[in-house]
Amino acid sequence: MNLSLKPISEAYAREIASWQYESPYDIYGHPPSDQEDAIAYLMADENNVFAVIRDGEVIGFRSFGEDGQVPGGKYEEGYLDTGGGLRPDLTGKGMGEEVIRKGLEIGSDYYVADRFRVTVAAFNQRALKVCRRIGFREVQRFRRQVGSEQFAILVLDGNEWSHRVAGRQILPATRFIRLTWKFRRPRG
Repeated sequence: MNLSLKPISEAYAREIASWQYESPYDIYGHPPSDQEDAIAYLMADENNVFAVIRDGEVIGFRSFGEDGQVPGGKYEEGYLDTGGGLRPDLTGKGMGEEVIRKGLEIGSDYYVADRFRVTVAAFNQRALKVCRRIGFREVQRFRRQVGSEQFAILVLDGNEWSHRVAGRQILPATRFIRLTWKFRRPRG
């Protein structure tokens, strides 16, 4: 599968915001009444959202920075948070690992990161399984501040990451460099 990550555009954001998931995954979707807010959120520079593209189609998204955190968790410094999702018709079909790996590759290159963190809804066993297969390890469980959903925080350290990304060797950075998380969209 040939994947690329592109900076979010309004068209990509509109498509992603329209995705509707079956229960229990419906917590990841946005009701029609909230879609304009979801589009604005996806487009906000501070959320660092990228569209995942395959054969010219949006198949998912990845984000970097605080957007990957869920209120209620305890987040230590030194990790790049990453989050994302797949188009509803593609979930559960074995594509998640490659999409997450591509996101980690971009995160490693763009943000000079070798320590990553994901926060996953505890019921989402598919996502947890994929993250563990990549090398993430669970460090915390908590309940979200609003609502009753339980979440898991998983981390992937440089030593694990260096030999697991997309089948290629990447040497871990000597230290994590905290950047401003602001992604500048290309002009034009």
